[in-house]
Amino acid sequence: MASTRQNIIDELKQLLEADEITAIKDQVEHLKTRFYSCEEVSEIAEEASREEEEFKALLSDYKARRAEVTAAQNKEQADNLARKQAILDEMKALVEGATADGVMANLQRMRELQAEWKKIGAVPVTHTQEIRKAYQQYQEQFYDLVKINIELRDLDFKKNLELKTLLCEAAEKLQSNENIVEASRMLQQLHDEWAEIGPVARELREQLWERFKAASTVINKKHQAYFDELHRKEQENLARKQAIIDQLKAINEPIINGEPMNAKQWEELTLKVQSLQNEWRTIGFAPKKHNQSIYETYRAECDRFFATKKEFFLELRERRKLREQRHKEYLERQAAREQEREERRKQRAERLMAAGGNNLHKLRERLQQEIKTAENNILFFTGKSKTANKIVNDMLKKIEELKARLAEVEQQLENED
Repeated sequence: MASTRQNIIDELKQLLEADEITAIKDQVEHLKTRFYSCEEVSEIAEEASREEEEFKALLSDYKARRAEVTAAQNKEQADNLARKQAILDEMKALVEGATADGVMANLQRMRELQAEWKKIGAVPVTHTQEIRKAYQQYQEQFYDLVKINIELRDLDFKKNLELKTLLCEAAEKLQSNENIVEASRMLQQLHDEWAEIGPVARELREQLWERFKAASTVINKKHQAYFDELHRKEQENLARKQAIIDQLKAINEPIINGEPMNAKQWEELTLKVQSLQNEWRTIGFAPKKHNQSIYETYRAECDRFFATKKEFFLELRERRKLREQRHKEYLERQAAREQEREERRKQRAERLMAAGGNNLHKLRERLQQEIKTAENNILFFTGKSKTANKIVNDMLKKIEELKARLAEVEQQLENED
């Protein structure tokens, strides 16, 4: 049956088959934490080592592929930055060189630049805010400063107003999304779309932006509160895990220092340690920077306890085996003595049988006494061990033989009478 670690390895293999290698970072980190905090590890050392090597190899493959994708993305973003910067330069020239005679030509070119801008992908994060601000600034300056056809400009303003109003409504709707992480991600997408849309009428700009910003503020505050609570919970989990480690150390310290223990005490402490282990499993993650170290400390204390327990019971088993061996040797000596006595009794009985006469009466008394003695001895050996049981069977057989000889003696005495 596959170990829990092998199941995690299989999950990682399946995850690495995804096309979007950069989108699985959190899932990979989660699997990594599960793998190194996994308590169900193969008891076979070679198997456990193989699992760890295989898992590390998969992580290396993931990192290499992710680095390769990241490098390609960085190059693409750098190219996108250069293309957008060229558009900004041309937009700036259109704004600064606008004349009444070239308004319509400039307007058409501005639209072409806007369309081209929207087709270009992401740029490096360090430049995103800067070029977005410049793009919006040149758009607004173009529509404010260049004296274009009022109706055409109003049409663009109206279209932009409709689009930005929809973005406001979408942002307000996100406030009811219970998945705050998803809501925050979707809000960022709305902000990206907002920046790509042209300006609205001057008298509506501030009002519309305030509405969009207010909805964004609500989500941002929820997002911050969510992570504040998450960090608080992680700190609480860290404290609970440390408390369990302290209790394990308190259990281990007197044991390690040689405090005398018996089997019952070991059983009580084992139940307590197992209870602490069950409690540990119910506790969530601690802060990421502490997760691995605190687990290693916890695992070390558990290992110390069970290693010491194993050593105690091995020694106890050896002492028990020695006592059993000595008892067996004692029983064997007793059996040998009994065998010698039996031989002597048999020889005496044969001599008495050969002598006849009054000796038959003595023989009868002696046989009766030996039967009684043998029956009493059986009580001493019964149920003590396999060796003792064998002795009992032998003694029962001898009792039958004694009774048979006794019957013969009594028959001879009757015949004499």
